[in-house]
Amino acid sequence: MGHLDHATFGWLTPVLSYAMACIGAALGLRCTVRALGATGRSRRNWLVTAASAIGTGIWTMHFVAMLGFGVSGTDIRYDVPLTVLSLLVAMVVVCAGVFAVGYSRDRTRALLIGGLTTGLGVASMHYLGMAAVRLHGDVTYDPMRVGLSVAIAVVAATAALWAALNIEAPVAVTFASLVMGAAVSSMHYTGMLAVHVEVTPSGEALPGATAMQFIFPLAVGLGSYLFLTSAFVALSPTTGEREASASAQQAESAVGRQQARTV
Repeated sequence: MGHLDHATFGWLTPVLSYAMACIGAALGLRCTVRALGATGRSRRNWLVTAASAIGTGIWTMHFVAMLGFGVSGTDIRYDVPLTVLSLLVAMVVVCAGVFAVGYSRDRTRALLIGGLTTGLGVASMHYLGMAAVRLHGDVTYDPMRVGLSVAIAVVAATAALWAALNIEAPVAVTFASLVMGAAVSSMHYTGMLAVHVEVTPSGEALPGATAMQFIFPLAVGLGSYLFLTSAFVALSPTTGEREASASAQQAESAVGRQQARTV
């Protein structure tokens, strides 16, 4: 059996992947808070942004961590279509969960359904991404650890959606995102501990792309998206700020009209 190394670059990939998960969670929570204070098209747009942020953060966390994954006795390649499909799965399922919470009148039911759907989707993204791995050998999984990783994903997703509904203060959102990032990372590494590889030495070239050829550039691009979107959200006025600005403008207009009548 091949020796599995989950941190071939030391602490770099675990720490960086955790940071990506936290950034995606924090951005998603802030966007969901904005969405719940908005209506119509604005609410929909904020929810889509929240889903893309969380989905991107989770996927980037997974594959940044995979940059540090190695198996002794074999090279590793990635099936490009399956890898892209895993990203789309992450986006779609998170979007379903976020929209369930954002539009449902029964928040408790929406939270349970959304958490279950999103958690199972996150787990599906993880194992679909693992199915994209190509190496010389056979990959098997420990069923108990797989089940534990899925349970962690469901709990983490439910906790994230609960936080989106109940937490508004920036400090609380930051704390919640740190916890969410830890939960997502725990799910990933629990799933990776379930992996066993029986290496079959071979001189044949493996199909697919290397991590540096495909995963790294894509992860950098998605990470840049998270940072740019975070800046946009930070600079966008909140609902309260817009209302305060509108009230101030109305007050100024009223004063101006009063002064005009006096003159």
